[in-house]
Amino acid sequence: MISDYPKPYPVQFRPQTWALFILRLLGWKVMFEGFPAQQGIAIAYPHTSNWDFFYAMLAKCAAGMPVHFWGKASLFQIPLFGRLVHFLGGVPLDRSSARGSVGQVVELINAHKKNNSFFWFGLSPEGTRKFQNGWRSGFYHLTLQTDVPLLLIRMDYGKKEFRIDQFIHLSGDEIKDYERINQAYANVIGFHPNQACPIQPIKKNLQQGDGK
Repeated sequence: MISDYPKPYPVQFRPQTWALFILRLLGWKVMFEGFPAQQGIAIAYPHTSNWDFFYAMLAKCAAGMPVHFWGKASLFQIPLFGRLVHFLGGVPLDRSSARGSVGQVVELINAHKKNNSFFWFGLSPEGTRKFQNGWRSGFYHLTLQTDVPLLLIRMDYGKKEFRIDQFIHLSGDEIKDYERINQAYANVIGFHPNQACPIQPIKKNLQQGDGK
């Protein structure tokens, strides 16, 4: 396990026993010891199936952690469903904003840091369920710009295990940071193993299928 922050972690939550019960019935276990800070970024890997959201929401509730995530603003306007997305931690994303997606979340986190109030934001670094040649840069820039802990959630279908206990502090040296992230996710298996994206910055200059 990798962690740059000393235990015991000061931010604790109340587990939801109903979610723990369902996960156990499904053969899953959750490893969780709290958070080291009031604000942070959480990423889950690998993301290869629609089932990931279902299991991730169960794990989120099982650990009792009120982590937020992006949702299209239009989703929140749908009766009942919009309330459900909000209840689960969804934050409406204004795609027309001049601040961009990263800018909107940076503002949210900095506002909570100023008030020392709780706000953790979760996302998929791949940004897609399909295979591509690397990870998108949003999570990395968000974490660096806000100077908060980065939680690396292992969503391992091979072991049927959620590890929510690896926290690192990004150095700004992208090569070294990605080496550590690779180490944290070593041997993790997704729902569709062949669709897991390699843990490296996405190479936008490559054409699809071009291995050079």
